[in-house]
Amino acid sequence: MIKSVCGYCGVGCGLEYEEHKLIGDVTYPVNEGSVCSKGVSELVSMQTDTRLLRPMMRDTIYNDYSIVAWDDTLGIIADALKKAPPEKVGFYLSGQMLTEDYYVANKLGKGFLGTANVDTNSRTCMSSAVVAYKKALGADFVPLRMDDIFDTDLLILAGANTAEAHVVFHNSIKKAKKRGLKVVVIDPRMTETAKIADLYLPITPGSDIDFFNLVSKRIIDEGCYDASFVQEKVNHFETLRNKFKRMPVTKMLKRTGLTQEAFDAFFTLFKNSENIISAWTMGLNQSVQGVDKNLALINLHLLTGKIFKKGNGPLSLTGQPNAMGGREVGGLSTMLAVHFDVSEESVAKVGEYWQSDRTATDPGLTATQMLEADLQVLIIGHTDPIYHLPNRNKMEELIKKIPLVVEINAYENSETSKFAHIRLPAAPWGEKEGTQTNLDRAITRQERLTRRSIDCKPDWQIFALIAQKLGYGKHFDYKTPKEIFDEYKAMTRLNPYMDIYRADYDALRNSSYVWGEEIRDFLTPDRKGNLFYVENRLLSERRSLEYPFLLLTGRTRDQWHSGTKTNLPHTLLKYKPLNFCEIHEEDAKALGIEEGDTVKVISRRGNLITTATITKNIRPKTLFIPVSNRDINYLTNDLYDRESLEPDYNHSAVKIVKLGEEA
Repeated sequence: MIKSVCGYCGVGCGLEYEEHKLIGDVTYPVNEGSVCSKGVSELVSMQTDTRLLRPMMRDTIYNDYSIVAWDDTLGIIADALKKAPPEKVGFYLSGQMLTEDYYVANKLGKGFLGTANVDTNSRTCMSSAVVAYKKALGADFVPLRMDDIFDTDLLILAGANTAEAHVVFHNSIKKAKKRGLKVVVIDPRMTETAKIADLYLPITPGSDIDFFNLVSKRIIDEGCYDASFVQEKVNHFETLRNKFKRMPVTKMLKRTGLTQEAFDAFFTLFKNSENIISAWTMGLNQSVQGVDKNLALINLHLLTGKIFKKGNGPLSLTGQPNAMGGREVGGLSTMLAVHFDVSEESVAKVGEYWQSDRTATDPGLTATQMLEADLQVLIIGHTDPIYHLPNRNKMEELIKKIPLVVEINAYENSETSKFAHIRLPAAPWGEKEGTQTNLDRAITRQERLTRRSIDCKPDWQIFALIAQKLGYGKHFDYKTPKEIFDEYKAMTRLNPYMDIYRADYDALRNSSYVWGEEIRDFLTPDRKGNLFYVENRLLSERRSLEYPFLLLTGRTRDQWHSGTKTNLPHTLLKYKPLNFCEIHEEDAKALGIEEGDTVKVISRRGNLITTATITKNIRPKTLFIPVSNRDINYLTNDLYDRESLEPDYNHSAVKIVKLGEEA
């Protein structure tokens, strides 16, 4: 029997592998034996004919791929990297890579190639939360853990459908409800999560800032804030209070689409709860004002002092298994390593540690900027940017202009593979070993369960081999993931609050290590939290007479992103179809659309074909299409948050017509 952890969402459930089957690990504290349908079927994704098993290459994207030797492809990549200026090189990584993979790629790019153009697909899901945490709390630090829900009185879920995106955590929420927990769900859709809520608020998309500002204003007006905490531990209170005096309260409440009675019910519940946790995912993050939405929510905790104590705090629910580990290592282009920003002081520290005088000195391109930067070399690791970046028609044209696109992947059926020149076969979950950090700072070990397929290599080894071809062999002479982890954990000593250096790689085989458990205060220079006044600036794409609907996107329970892995097991295709479009029954009736009709959804950028699902569980003039539809981003707009550069996925204006009635 081998113990490992799941490679899907950020919950990070413990698994046991025995006799070619997976079961939940009853001794693992995160899930205590529970496991979702995706996790328990993960073995199927290793044993499929869609695996990429040999290095492949072609001269142009219009030719067929040919099998080539590893050494030849690595030589071509190294030659291209030598010729390209640092600013013309990009590494596009993934929250599904292990920490050791991230570390080697980040070290090569930022430490030796001299480019900070090392970013990740986490940019498109969690970067708004990262920026907000840093601004409000002083660091990208999640100040509580999932099991705090058993010590809280009220859980506010904003734009988070845990029943489908974080299934095992959702089961814990239901257990906590039996012990008295109250749950509020704020979402334009009556999701499976909303069905267990004590109070469901069907908010209008894009009005989150209005709602949270109204709550903060009322906290202040009614004297419900913690005056001593605010005075001793919080900055900018008077500024916030003065700004709120001029707020158009009636207009803002109307924008939320909520009644005064519904708002009052929420505030009464909030005011009477001693311990409060808020949790959110893409409903807040994926917005042109994602950072502001995060800050508006965190303000509630700073005003009431409900933070840095058991059962309280803002809990960002990470979507991928190792988005947190990538952030810790430095896998965002706006940071250098071990949570350091790109500053003169950090460049000196990191350069000395890595023994390199080529360390990047400026922030780099984000994942959402790379395709628009006229890169000469783009290396993509375990992700599918053509599928997941917004405004896909535009992105397809941009990636065609890059002279060398290298895709490192375990599977051959990605959308990006159509535009790559070299494809390198990576080891998937179950064929590699290393560490990952779940959404609440628990570092665990993912174990190799079976032999590695033919010509596949772990990601860290691929980046190390490229480094060796470039002449940096002595700095990348790793033999095992343990060697990399030990180098990385020692590096965390450079950052005073990162105590990952206390973790032991071998001990992680049996139990996780939770870093930051001794942090009980803000990490800002003055050790105070920062309130921010933000306002809804109505920057998202708006409905119009031509495009009268607003498109929402999201996961379904049994599917994972593009379905490269989760489309394979038949058991994962039963719960919900891959392609459907929810439409409110009143809108469907007005348009003559019936259940099961084939429809076309059209935006200013593109269109897709889908199947109508008629429901009462979505706001009128709003549509929902799951991200398991690989064509989803032909519709979405490429507006970005000005600070996080995260896309505005959930606010695209569209129209819907029955197929054959487009005219």
